Amino acid sequence: MNIEKRMNLIKTVGEEIVTEDELRELLNAKKTYTAYDGFEPSGQIHIAQGVLRAINVNKMIKTGARFKMLVADWHAWANNKLGGDLDNIQTTGEYLIEVWRLTGMDLKNVDFIWASDLVKDDEYWKKVMQIARNSTLKRILRTAQIMGRSQSEALQASQILYPCMQCADIFHLNNGNPLDVCQLGMDQRKVNMLAREIGPKLYDTKPVVISHHMVLGLNAPKESYESLEDRIMDLKMSKSKPDATIYMTDTKAQIKKKINKSYCPETVEDNPILDYAKYFVFESFEKMKIERPKKFGGDLEYPTYEALESAYLKNELHPADLKNGVAYYLNELIEPVRNAFESNTKLRELRDAVLSFKITR
Repeated sequence: MNIEKRMNLIKTVGEEIVTEDELRELLNAKKTYTAYDGFEPSGQIHIAQGVLRAINVNKMIKTGARFKMLVADWHAWANNKLGGDLDNIQTTGEYLIEVWRLTGMDLKNVDFIWASDLVKDDEYWKKVMQIARNSTLKRILRTAQIMGRSQSEALQASQILYPCMQCADIFHLNNGNPLDVCQLGMDQRKVNMLAREIGPKLYDTKPVVISHHMVLGLNAPKESYESLEDRIMDLKMSKSKPDATIYMTDTKAQIKKKINKSYCPETVEDNPILDYAKYFVFESFEKMKIERPKKFGGDLEYPTYEALESAYLKNELHPADLKNGVAYYLNELIEPVRNAFESNTKLRELRDAVLSFKITR
């Protein structure tokens, strides 16, 4: 891949890139580069975490990325996830890794690093302290969104430590050295920008930030949002509502029921069904076929998302038919994962253990 092809593929991942010029310089300088992603093991894995993360990671790997994927078990512990039970958090981390293996994530180019191993390293804690010493409490509180928290909440002391740790991760996960790229969702942007502010002062470097799209929740959005931060928080928290997201453990019947009940306006804006079609169906299948009885016009077929969107906006495609088509393909994506967990005793026990954990915000 030449530079332009690499850039263009990365742009299909990054809803925002800070900055494109810096990314181009990086790609010119390196055929392979290091990228940071991470996840808080905090409960069931939804389709955006499972399928979309695998799609994005694999795209980035094609452009030369080597991923350092943080299993943020201590971060989830600090954030009081799963009631602050570290054993349950770590079991959930193992479960998520198995899901990505089954979705086809290119694990040959992904190194999973557990925070519980990082914290054994004195040099890691020195970085945490350096970041804390070079940040104000007000600046750290502004990053609370990364934890699914508002800066106006009464946070626990451990939750103040969390952003300092996540920022330190960016400068330590590459065998004690800084990473080239941060590739996380828009909800993690604030701590990534903190790393860009602090990096030049402490480590003579700053990461390129590639923030991917946050898939819409299936329910109708609020009528208005006070700020972009409010909207991002709503998107983030929608994934914790069982009726507003598709989980990797959902049955065919559950998927169909959730999609049939979902919000689907006659517009592109804030339309979760079109969002799912764009980011799941057309990223995973060459075309989208929608089956309909002959009395309603027969089957429809769309070679691109743009063709589907155009037909929908022209009222050539009914919302019910769109929902049926999307539900079918979502089940096609999840079914192999679901079947693998059902047919393998060890995997089934792991899944059932995670499903038994009490979810806490």
